[in-house]
Amino acid sequence: MMAKQVEQDQLFIGIDGGGTKCRATIYSATQGVLGTGLGGPANPLHGLERTLESIMVSTQLALQDAGLRVEQVHDIVAGLGLAGVNIPGLYDKIMQWDHPFKEMYLTTDLHTACIGAHDGDDGAVIITGTGSCGFAIVNGETVNYGGHGFAQGDTGSGAWMGLEAVKAVLVDLDGLGPKTVLSDTLKQHFHVTDAMGVAEQMAGQPSSGYAKLARHVFAAAEQNDEVALQIVKQGAEYISNLAKRLLEINPPRLSMIGGLAEPLNKWLDADIAKLVQQPKQPPEIGAIYFAIESTQHEIRKVN
Repeated sequence: MMAKQVEQDQLFIGIDGGGTKCRATIYSATQGVLGTGLGGPANPLHGLERTLESIMVSTQLALQDAGLRVEQVHDIVAGLGLAGVNIPGLYDKIMQWDHPFKEMYLTTDLHTACIGAHDGDDGAVIITGTGSCGFAIVNGETVNYGGHGFAQGDTGSGAWMGLEAVKAVLVDLDGLGPKTVLSDTLKQHFHVTDAMGVAEQMAGQPSSGYAKLARHVFAAAEQNDEVALQIVKQGAEYISNLAKRLLEINPPRLSMIGGLAEPLNKWLDADIAKLVQQPKQPPEIGAIYFAIESTQHEIRKVN
């Protein structure tokens, strides 16, 4: 998979940006991984300026971890896999960025996650983290489902589960909906005593703020709380259906990545759960592969 035509001393950086965090890894064809860095949220759907800031923070920390000087960023070829850039307008805005890299190649976080999960080979991947979406590539054909963003989509994601939990808690505390143990859980979580206290804590929260509540939903479901069970089962049904759509083009492997991949697996349809395999490489390595392949493509065009 690694480049032959690319100069052996060329450094690459793979950047995986999602709704909660941005991870960067610097790679050398001769020495392997040199350093990593972690920044904040990097989904331009929720703020372009914050996304660019998170990319640069993770890059600078990766440079530091690799023992490289800050100015060496200008010598590095970057592969970026970002959430939200499946929306053309956001893709264009990132591409217009006056970036500091030697070259920058941009694609979706789904694409780079898929490349990494299957070590550069064909396959399908489902991201179940702050958001949710699915991608598959087989013999050059790609399909992409979901990824519509919070809160108009992303069913089965951490943000969606957190939002559904908050909605259920508010109607319970107002005496307008079914009782749920999530009400006491969220009151304790936020150190409040009533519905308005919960609502105030969540006012203006980004998707990542809701995603942090997903663990409480799974915990309540394990206690057989009917409201939590309904949320988890609905989310798992959507992810199972998403997997079935991806499998229509017969990918050789299926992986799930993201913070909810493990806790959600047991709730999936049994025929889907048994097909899920561990990713071979993380998304930021997939972004490095993407940068290398894009560089090779440019070289082939010149030659």
